[in-house]
Amino acid sequence: MPQQTLERLAERLPTWARGWPRRRILASLAVVLLVIVLAVSCLGGAGGRADVPVLADGADTAVDGVRSPSEEGGGTLRLVAPEIDSLDPQRSYLPGVWNLMRLYTRTLVTYSTEPGETDQLVPDLATDMGTVSEDGLTWTFTLREGVRFENGRDITTVDLKYGIQRSFASDVIVGGPTYVVDLLDDPANPYPGPYSREEDDPDLTAIETPDPRTIIFRLRAPQPDFPYVLALPSSSPVPAEADGGAAYGADPTSSGPYAITSVDPEAGILLERNPEWDPATDQVRTALPDSVVVRTGLSGLERDQALLAGSADIDISGTGVQAATTARMTGEDDDPLAERVDDVTTGSLRVLALPTDVAPMNSPDCRTAVAAAVDRSAVQTALGGAANAVRSSELWPRGLAGGPKHTDPGPDLDAARAALETCGQPEGFSTVLAVADAPASLLVADEIAGQLAEVGIDVEVRPLDPVTFYATEVGNPDIVARNGYGIVLATRTADLPTPGSFLVPLVDGRSVRTVGNPNYARLDDPAINTSVDEARAQGGDSWRAVAEAALGTAAYVPLAETRIQLLAGQRLRNGVVMRPYASYDVATAGVR
Repeated sequence: MPQQTLERLAERLPTWARGWPRRRILASLAVVLLVIVLAVSCLGGAGGRADVPVLADGADTAVDGVRSPSEEGGGTLRLVAPEIDSLDPQRSYLPGVWNLMRLYTRTLVTYSTEPGETDQLVPDLATDMGTVSEDGLTWTFTLREGVRFENGRDITTVDLKYGIQRSFASDVIVGGPTYVVDLLDDPANPYPGPYSREEDDPDLTAIETPDPRTIIFRLRAPQPDFPYVLALPSSSPVPAEADGGAAYGADPTSSGPYAITSVDPEAGILLERNPEWDPATDQVRTALPDSVVVRTGLSGLERDQALLAGSADIDISGTGVQAATTARMTGEDDDPLAERVDDVTTGSLRVLALPTDVAPMNSPDCRTAVAAAVDRSAVQTALGGAANAVRSSELWPRGLAGGPKHTDPGPDLDAARAALETCGQPEGFSTVLAVADAPASLLVADEIAGQLAEVGIDVEVRPLDPVTFYATEVGNPDIVARNGYGIVLATRTADLPTPGSFLVPLVDGRSVRTVGNPNYARLDDPAINTSVDEARAQGGDSWRAVAEAALGTAAYVPLAETRIQLLAGQRLRNGVVMRPYASYDVATAGVR
């Protein structure tokens, strides 16, 4: 929204409103004008103005390229989303919100905006990618000069440390990722976070700030993925003087090109230009739009309708369009709707986890029988076909480089029956399949139960509350054992686009007894644990060996990776698929 327009309108306010704070006046006017703009856009899109061209660069243009490249600034970028968990960078755990935060939070390093390389890191607030010590325990970064918060104050390494310190206050800052706690805290003398005022509270000595531009991290153990942890919004700077604790998300202080100026249940979240952002210090964000508005709380179909009608430019949810919208595509080469779609595999992998502490899955041969009987083609059909799922036989998302080659083995019922003989269950056995009570998951569970019945394995499909499914049901070893969950239908999605982030929670057995731990198969193999340590130190092909060893135990049976279709809004410019967030990158997006 042009600042001059708001200033002129502010001069015409009635006298009773002129006592308001100036920021409140301008934000309120901006919200009113945006409501009008959105209403006009909806009417125009629904009516189909003949003089407005529909964006159609071709299918999958933005997967490894740019959809409608443009350097033109101005206008309002319109985003749609489901519910947002928090605007506090240390409290959000939704990739779609992390994408939005690229507009108002900066981190030492961040994801690249180069097409086809968006899962790679580049410097952001830091001058380079940092320096790591030979033993992998110490990381040192230098802050750029000239970076400022929206209030005009210089950002220092103390602000970076303080932002990270907030994640340690688990009683106040609830809901966000805690990788930094695991990597930096001292278990013998845990740091309580910045809000505790006890005299004997320890300091977070694992982070040192010897001067305003130097920051040093001392890890408890080597972690090659540490730069990816620093790219999370939870590692962004926060000025201590502006920290409202649990309420900070109501008005977070911007370090990026936009600042949140209002949050309204009806009009949405409004972001306007941060005048203190210097493009000379930022090689990542284009900051083309004058403003950004986010309409939240919309269902999947409502978000699709907004994109189709032209009243939205990007859906940041990361879930793609709904089946009803996909059905509108004719599949013909000249289908204008299909030309606005980018097909993306998300890295979200459905697997069968076979808990190794639940009989008879404590027998590798019984687990092998289950793995051999699975028909992935039928699972793919149950998930809605090739448009919604890609068959997968490896514990490795297709978008991650360096993994094993994905083959497509079909079911081998003879091998399954032979494995049953070896495990002492020639007539088969009975077990319980735990599944989240959701339509797609139930379809897959019923399909798996039917497949296993062909070799004599009788499966009771037990739907469980999806809200508590991972945290307190299949994530609780005692509950799994008590209820005899011999099969768990789970979905594994890594927070970071690295092999370690995907594999370690699934296969490292040293935290297998922890409630909420995603090692749903209770796999605890000393050789695999050692391989994990070696891969952390060496990286590269070492992770491939971990994946192959874990697959060889038959504790996990990969089924299919989720595939989605992203629909570009009619006005979207510079559309680049951001793979880690399964959406278009808001940091580069512009509008016509």
